[in-house]
Amino acid sequence: MKRMFVFVASLLLAVNSWSQDKNVNRMPMLGSQAPSFTAESTTGKISFPGDFGNSWKILFSHPKDFTPVCSSELLELAYYQEEFEQLGTKLAVLSTDVLSQHLIWKTALEEIDYKDRGKVVINFPLISDDGYRASNLYGMIHPDVSIGQNIRGVFIINPDNRVMAINYYPNEVGRNIDEIKRTLIALQATYNNRNIATPANWQPGDDYMVPVLSDTERTQLNSPGSFFYQLSWFMTFKRNQD
Repeated sequence: MKRMFVFVASLLLAVNSWSQDKNVNRMPMLGSQAPSFTAESTTGKISFPGDFGNSWKILFSHPKDFTPVCSSELLELAYYQEEFEQLGTKLAVLSTDVLSQHLIWKTALEEIDYKDRGKVVINFPLISDDGYRASNLYGMIHPDVSIGQNIRGVFIINPDNRVMAINYYPNEVGRNIDEIKRTLIALQATYNNRNIATPANWQPGDDYMVPVLSDTERTQLNSPGSFFYQLSWFMTFKRNQD
């Protein structure tokens, strides 16, 4: 009887451990709720994404402070931060270094005149994740690439706190902030109008694609002054009126 009890207890412990482990370092899926966490940052203690309200949010992760590629990216983000603000978007940067290291890195970055554009002030928070909680929640730990560091990810999150885009980058290749901004604008356009999509290489101001036409819209196809036109029965466009 005692042996049976020990066996059952061990089995339950193993199942519980497996249940917990399978949720560790699990990347959120597109359309899923953005995982929540609370952490210290250079702007104080924050809860993400709750403290960012109903704005769009972009979470960037970095493996370590003072890495050269990441430093260039933070300077670019600081240069663009007002543009992101005008797009109703808040930025947050996370790495697994401690807060004191973040503060030193931030101060050092703000002393650099990058690309002869003048010095910048970093207004967005640099989040300390030295306990790896957020890194695991967002699937940022990739053991085959980086042990004890998080991977360079980008998560674009909509006002409903749902993850709308995910990108990972190797340590050697800098992220293109213009492309991230372009993706954000495209996502905002499709969020506000669920019956449009953006074609390859779409830029703000370009025409949209339309997955489904109403009967009224179909009668307007390719007619003079119509907003709708087709290149093929499976490729319908709507002229951008913005």
